[in-house]
Amino acid sequence: MRAVTLALALVALTVITADLKVGAQQPDTPPAQTRPSFSEWLAEVRVEAISRGLREETVDQALATVDEPLSVVLERDRTQAETVLPLETYIARQLRPPTLRNARQMAARHADLLKRIEERYEVPPQVIMSVWGIESNFGRFTGVRPIVGALATLAWDPRRATLFRSELFSALEILDRGYIELANMRGSWAGAMGQPQFMPSSYLKFAEDFDGDSRRDIWKSHADIFASIANYLKGHGWVVGERWGREVTLSAEAVRTVAADVARRESGCRARREMTVALPLEDWQKMGVRQISGAALPKADLQASLVSGSSRHFLVYRNYDVLLEYNCAHAYALSVGLLSDRIAN
Repeated sequence: MRAVTLALALVALTVITADLKVGAQQPDTPPAQTRPSFSEWLAEVRVEAISRGLREETVDQALATVDEPLSVVLERDRTQAETVLPLETYIARQLRPPTLRNARQMAARHADLLKRIEERYEVPPQVIMSVWGIESNFGRFTGVRPIVGALATLAWDPRRATLFRSELFSALEILDRGYIELANMRGSWAGAMGQPQFMPSSYLKFAEDFDGDSRRDIWKSHADIFASIANYLKGHGWVVGERWGREVTLSAEAVRTVAADVARRESGCRARREMTVALPLEDWQKMGVRQISGAALPKADLQASLVSGSSRHFLVYRNYDVLLEYNCAHAYALSVGLLSDRIAN
C-alpha cells in the first residue's frame, strides 16, 4: 500500500481530451462579470479577424452560424469523463483486443503507403497507426460539433480564452484559404479536426498534401492523414531509431528512493511537470528499477524520466515527449506507445 500511495504521489492522473493538444492554460481573461455579451464579443472578433487580412465574406459567413455559446461544449469542458478513470483503466480500455486487431489489419492494408511515408518523415508506421487509432478509432469517429461554434464558445469562456481565440482565428484562416467548406468543418467539442484530430493551428503548420492533389485533406485522404501525423511528430523532434519508453518495475526501496531523491520537472505542460527529471539508465538501474520481465535495464547511453500510475511504472525517453506534444496527458501518450509496440510485435 505504501508503494501504491507513493507512486500516486509521483504522477497525478491526467485528462485525455482534445484540448490538451495545445496545452493546459490558466484563465487569462477578465472575470466573467466584466466580459461583454456574447454578441458584443463576436462583433469584436469580427473586427479583429478582418484586420488580420481575412475576407469579410468568409468571416461573416462563419460567424453567422454562431448565435450563442454552445452549452454542450461548456458542459464537456467542465465535466470530462476521463478525469474519473485511473491511468491503468484508461490504458486497458484503449488496448482492448478489437483495437489491436484493427490496428494490425490497418497497418497491413496500408503497408506500402506507410513505408513511403516513413522514408520521407522517418516516423515508424506502427506509431502513425497508433496515433490514428486512438485519435479517431481509425477514422471511424472525427466529431460532429461545428468547429467555429465550439471554438467561439471556448474563446468567449474565461478559462482559456486567449488559447481558443487564437485557434478560432486559425479556423477562420482555414476557411478563408478554401481548405474545407464551412458545412463540413466539424470535429470535437474542443475544436480538433479530421482523422488526426488536429487543432486548427496544427493543421496550418503540419497538415500535408502527400497524395499530390493540391489539398491537405485530413478528413478523407489516407495519404494526407498519415503524412500529416508523421509530419507533426517529426516537426516536434521525433528521434529516428529510438523507442518511446518501456514498462518497468520498482522495488519498494526504489519507490522510497525516487520519492526522496529524484526531482520532478519544473516546466512544460502539466504532464511534464508530473514526470521526474531525466536520469541515465544506469542511475535508474542502481535505484532498483528493472524491466517488466525482471531483467536489468539495457546498457544504453540514454536518459529517461519516470512516469507512474497507481500500479504501473514506465521509463520514457525523448520520443515520449513528442507524443505529449500531440496530447499533454500520460494516459494518452502511454496508450499510443504501448499500442505501437503491440502493432510492431
